[in-house]
Amino acid sequence: MTNSTHLAVIGGGPGGYAAAFLAADLGMQVTLIDEAAHPGGVCLYRGCMPSKALLHVAKVLTEAREARAWGVEFAEPALDLDRLRAWKDGVVGRLTGGLGQLSTQRGVTYLRGRAELLGPTSVRVTRPDNPDGDDEPVDLTFTHGILSTGSRPALPAVLSLDSDRVWDSTRALDLPTIPESLLVVGGGYIGLELGSVYAALGSAVTVVEMTSGLLPGADRDLVSVLARRLEGLCQAVLLETTVVGLAEDGDGVRVTLQGDAVAHSEQQFDRVLVAVGRVPNSEIPGLERTAVQRDARGFVMVDGQRRTAEPTLFAVGDLVGEPMLAHKASHEARTAVEAIAGHKAVFEPGAIPAVVFTDPEVAWCGLTETQAKAEGRSVQVTRFPWAASGRAMTLDRPSGVTKLIIDPESEQILGVGIAGSGAGELIAEGVVAIEMGATAADLRLCIHPHPTLSETLMEAAEVFFGQSTHVYRPKRAPRV
Repeated sequence: MTNSTHLAVIGGGPGGYAAAFLAADLGMQVTLIDEAAHPGGVCLYRGCMPSKALLHVAKVLTEAREARAWGVEFAEPALDLDRLRAWKDGVVGRLTGGLGQLSTQRGVTYLRGRAELLGPTSVRVTRPDNPDGDDEPVDLTFTHGILSTGSRPALPAVLSLDSDRVWDSTRALDLPTIPESLLVVGGGYIGLELGSVYAALGSAVTVVEMTSGLLPGADRDLVSVLARRLEGLCQAVLLETTVVGLAEDGDGVRVTLQGDAVAHSEQQFDRVLVAVGRVPNSEIPGLERTAVQRDARGFVMVDGQRRTAEPTLFAVGDLVGEPMLAHKASHEARTAVEAIAGHKAVFEPGAIPAVVFTDPEVAWCGLTETQAKAEGRSVQVTRFPWAASGRAMTLDRPSGVTKLIIDPESEQILGVGIAGSGAGELIAEGVVAIEMGATAADLRLCIHPHPTLSETLMEAAEVFFGQSTHVYRPKRAPRV
């Protein structure tokens, strides 16, 4: 069976289906190839959506327990793991099914199967156990192709143990059980989000991070807001600590730890969650039959339009490098499709927002204070503490902070960072400000509704001028 199409998209995640849908909207004939029943990729099936569903449950449980301080008493929540798992799976099912409908409505041909490149303009799709009953491979020729095969959890050899007691993020999201004790290896966003979920569900969680701080790369003042809360939520948070050995031992896993913060080098845990990052799925069968090149870390190399060294092939998303974020993949996909359509397009965002969906959330975009120091850039940093926010006080979340990174000469906003409840929603205003070239005066003059957490962005700009209504802080000299 041989077919032809204008655009073949390999991988149905946020980069792949965004590319396929836009291309169809622009009038192209499109075939989308993925092994899942519907588009969605890691984000919908095994990442963003199931984790956020569980984080919502964790937040409800936490607030129910904290309500005693507000004069509201609830009985201790009773956990029905089967129903919780079914609800989470139902959310995923509705979202992926909806994407299937959108694919059909747009006239996108969806081929379920594993893709193998036969060359720069052809692909073979193998369809084992195809529910349609046709298991014959499909050979497809195309004018252009977009590679969007995503990434998978990294598993260093020292953390590899053939045991159902050692989980990666995918397994943890399946909710196989609520362990009495859980070791989370990795203090990045995946480890902290899933660790928070299991802690709220009743596990005694220990987090180990090999660097000197959680969320490596994020500004320390933002991380400190989350770190203080994790101290009360987790059994322990061990920094500058590494796992040097794992061994199954009876009803648990014996873990050998190394680091100054470790009281006992050998400890026992019911389960171990390995969350030390992700690696690109760049071992695409047949890639060697093209001119596509990969760097030393396995990322596919692309130009500003997301075109590879093979003129007919583009690549987007986790496959082409960090940050490995769904929204970055979707926007790269739009750039690639626009370029294929002959439009002027290049991927050069001023701000890609990053959000850690813990409680409290941590979010940032644009230039960070850490980056500015590393690059020797002169910037002025201004902060508005949430202890001065009326809305934060009414939510019993006064420990947050909103900060702006500002050019001291032009007073243009270069970066925004927020730590606190709902930071992931608030950071969008920071993205718009940076992309539009807004200055601190622009943000200060925009009237924000009161009382809201969004006011903290306006008041952070007021702090820059030493004129914040709720914080007395004269304008400081520029900082490096």
